[in-house]
Amino acid sequence: MSDEMSSPLLLGAEVPDDPPAMARGQQTVAILGSGDFSRSLAVRLVACGVSVVVGSRCVKRIAPGLFPDAVELSSQEGAVVKAQRLVVLALFPEHYPSLLGIRAALAGKVLVDVSNAMELGSGVSSNAEQLAELFPESVVVKGFNVISAWTLQTGTQDGSRQVLLCSDSVEGKSEVAQLARLMGFHPVDSGDLRQSRVLETMPLRLFPSWRGPLLATFLLFLFFYAYGFLRDLLLPYLAHGRDGFHRLALALPNESLPNVALVALALVYLPGLLAAWLQLWRGTKYQRFPRWLDGWLLRRKQLGLLGFLCAALHAVYSLCLPLRTATLSVYCVEEPWDESGVWRSDLYLSCGVLALGILSLLAITSLPTVGNVLTWREFTFVQSGLGYTALTLSVTHTLVFGWDFAFSPQAYEFYMPPSYVLAVAAPCAVLLLLSERWCLAHTQNANTLYAHYIYSVHVILYIYIYIYIYIYIYIYIYIYIYIYTSMYISYKHVFDEFVPMYII
Repeated sequence: MSDEMSSPLLLGAEVPDDPPAMARGQQTVAILGSGDFSRSLAVRLVACGVSVVVGSRCVKRIAPGLFPDAVELSSQEGAVVKAQRLVVLALFPEHYPSLLGIRAALAGKVLVDVSNAMELGSGVSSNAEQLAELFPESVVVKGFNVISAWTLQTGTQDGSRQVLLCSDSVEGKSEVAQLARLMGFHPVDSGDLRQSRVLETMPLRLFPSWRGPLLATFLLFLFFYAYGFLRDLLLPYLAHGRDGFHRLALALPNESLPNVALVALALVYLPGLLAAWLQLWRGTKYQRFPRWLDGWLLRRKQLGLLGFLCAALHAVYSLCLPLRTATLSVYCVEEPWDESGVWRSDLYLSCGVLALGILSLLAITSLPTVGNVLTWREFTFVQSGLGYTALTLSVTHTLVFGWDFAFSPQAYEFYMPPSYVLAVAAPCAVLLLLSERWCLAHTQNANTLYAHYIYSVHVILYIYIYIYIYIYIYIYIYIYIYIYTSMYISYKHVFDEFVPMYII
């Protein structure tokens, strides 16, 4: 019962100090194995003033000068006997059964397992759990497996400082945590020994939290790029013979990237609003969110950074557009002064620059070194308040860019709207949900006539938008069937000429 009460309540909590703490030179640590990790760990421990004994099955095979002079070389059993408590197993897991001959010497020792899994999804128990089954009279602690040999040699300046620990023994974790602090690392309690299955696969995982956001961003870019290719290049070429395929390398990506950034920024703030609405609908905040919503909430940082990347690339691409040969050849002519055009360009450029500046601030505050010095209110103000400001400026940037052209019949060539019209729908919905939540909160708190009026207006807008969307979808289906049927009839001779050739 005492072990349960003294265990950390939350996984990932820092391991508390357990006096008396380890002092320099007062304890001897044994390392079984003579490989690269063993040598790096021995060098680090000696530099921190800890006595080290390296145990090997064949001491004579260790090359002279491989270990520092302060490290004592011995047999495996001799090293275990000289160690007071801690024994680091720098061995391959398949060699653990070879230590059964010195089981009596290992009894009562704290065995530190530094091995990792060989593959993901093996479905068997972890190396640390198998080690605990082989040596039930010893205390097994999983640790130092996410620290590379390079980090041990160069110190904590060029690598991660966190040492993840897990064990069924609180005392064993505390002793290993003291050793980690002495070496300049930051020990983190990851739970009991069952968590070693997660720790051993961590070095094998490549950005696990980034896979979904990266896939979503790539699919969004692919959609807008393909949409722009179909609307602005392929269909005009087939219908009118206009050759604009030179825009594939620079102009078309520059049109797709801001759309991706706008939708990604909307996807950052949409799950928070959905979570708030779900809590209001349930009438409690103590029920867990659905799994898909919980995963979406945990990936908001990655989506925001990818949106910032797309916005930054859009800015760089836009700076490169005037340098193109095509731009210099076509647009190097004098244009008459257009007052509305001047205001339009200045406004949408100003909104875009301001939005990119705020997104840069959000990206900087997402760094752990910056976010840790902010209070919760400051962090919430930056990520939520300034985030919605950046979203509003981005939407304004898009709307001013579209200006009245979005309502012109010429903008809907082949009955396909411009790509920015599609991209701005999700951010506008997020801002509408945000204002709706604000109105609902003021209605519940203040019960003012103004709040009721705004709430009623939003309900009417919702009904209008839903009706408009349904009508728009039906019209689109009809138009697409009509257009592509007409195109097939018009270009039937092309199909009749080329299709049999490929069939043969």
